[in-house]
Amino acid sequence: MIGEHVIVGYTNAPGGRDALALAAAITRVTGGELTVATIYPPGSPGLAVEAQANLAHAAEQLGSIPAGYLTYESRGSGRGLSVLASRIRADLIVVGSADGGRHGRITIGATSNHLLHLSSEAVMLAPAQYVPVDGPERLTLAYVHRPQCDEAVERMAQAALRLGIPLRLITLDLRTDDPGKLRDDLALAVRLAWESTGMEAEAEVAEGHDVAAALEDVEWLPGELLVCAASEDAQPHRVFLGELAMKALRASPCPVIVLPRGFA
Repeated sequence: MIGEHVIVGYTNAPGGRDALALAAAITRVTGGELTVATIYPPGSPGLAVEAQANLAHAAEQLGSIPAGYLTYESRGSGRGLSVLASRIRADLIVVGSADGGRHGRITIGATSNHLLHLSSEAVMLAPAQYVPVDGPERLTLAYVHRPQCDEAVERMAQAALRLGIPLRLITLDLRTDDPGKLRDDLALAVRLAWESTGMEAEAEVAEGHDVAAALEDVEWLPGELLVCAASEDAQPHRVFLGELAMKALRASPCPVIVLPRGFA
C-alpha cells in the first residue's frame, strides 16, 4: 500500500500548506515516513535561503510530528520532487493546488502538471483549502474497463482491506456510451475485487452531460479519496493521465491519487 514513505512539496503558500496537512494525515494512517521538500532554481542563493526558511515554517506547522526536511536545487519543482522521491525511495508525492483556483477543487500548476505526466511514483493532489479529517472513510476508484484499471481494482481492494474502509468503483456515464455495457463492465470489476481479496466493493454509475456533472451526481464523504489509474499511453512505471481522468481530477471534491502504470 502506498504511503510507506511520503514526500510533500512544500511552499509557504496556501497550496503548500494544504499539501503538508494532507501528507501528515496520510502518514498518521499508514505509519509511514514523512519527508518535506522545498525546491529552488539553480544559481539563486537568495531563493536557497528562502527554501530553508520555508522548511522551518513547515516544521512549525507540523509541531511534534516527525519528519525529514530537504531542500533541492532543480530547474523545475516537479522534476526536483520526482528526482528526490526516487533518491529517498518515497512511494507517494503530495502536492497542493495551484494558487488562484476554485475553493474545494484542484487546479493544476506547473509542478503538478509535470508530475502527472512523468512521475515514477504515485501522486496525490490536495484540493484548495482542504482540511483533512481524522482518517480516510472510503476509497473510490474511477473505473474504465481496461487492464490498468483492473490492476488498480485489485490493489485498491487490498488497500481498503488493510485500512478497514469501503471500496467504491465509479464509472462515468456521459450519455455517449452503452449504459448496459458500462454496468456489465462495472459488475465484472466488482467480481474481480471479490475474487482477488474477498472485498465486497460498492459500485456506482455517475451520470451527467460532462465529467463535472457526473461527479456531482454521486455522494462524497468528508474522508473520501479518489483514485485514478494511469493512462494506457503511460510509459511503464510512470504516471500519465488521459483527458477524461484529467477532467475528473479537476472536478473532484476530494484528494486524488494517481497511480503509475504497473503500480504494485
